[in-house]
Amino acid sequence: EALPLIHIGAPRDPAVVVALQTARAQWTQWQVIMMVSTAAVQHFFAGQSPIAGTHTVHTRFWAPGPGTARALADALVRMGVAPDQIDMPPADAAQFDSEHLWPVVRAQIRAGVRVLVVRGASRPGARGKAGLAGNGREWLIEQCQAHGAEVHTCVAYERLPPAWTDVHRRRVREAVGSGHVWLFSSSEAIGHLVDAFPEQDWSTTRALCTHDRIAAQARQAGFGRVIISRPGLPD
Repeated sequence: EALPLIHIGAPRDPAVVVALQTARAQWTQWQVIMMVSTAAVQHFFAGQSPIAGTHTVHTRFWAPGPGTARALADALVRMGVAPDQIDMPPADAAQFDSEHLWPVVRAQIRAGVRVLVVRGASRPGARGKAGLAGNGREWLIEQCQAHGAEVHTCVAYERLPPAWTDVHRRRVREAVGSGHVWLFSSSEAIGHLVDAFPEQDWSTTRALCTHDRIAAQARQAGFGRVIISRPGLPD
């Protein structure tokens, strides 16, 4: 059963909207565009028209994992750009994240290269974004800057807590205990869950997490058994 723990919507801050519109209008001028998630791809390219004429796009597109890469490929084909310009960690990588993407793209970065990181924004004080071990995309930005790249960021969407209904709250309470497994693909999702149920005891419930940073958040929330797995279904 799916229980969405993050509401994703368009940015509302007027300054952020203007910056996003500018980035969309000039996206072919960037040498590298990093999409941090499927939502980043969907919201950045929403409403974009295909490239007219014979204009060649030389931009490299970075994805932290196969889900984002698939969304990028679909978007680029709609825009008239070859999907072979996408870089991601190898299929047999130990994990799909910025740390395993960096060795693949390191050779593209040198002094003066312009990189655009397309990502989301959280509500102030949201738990789980920095994580107990740091944020992967911030680490990647630091690597690019250390090697001379000019890095800019663009907020394409907002992450907010879900709108809890009585039905949702009942389902949460029914899914606590040894007979249940919670699959988490976001640290912030766990933060929203804990904020909404601050007195809940998770010690008898299992959490399956798709990254060690998410697992750290689940342990902090009190889940009794935490299992780490790559996000692929075979894993």
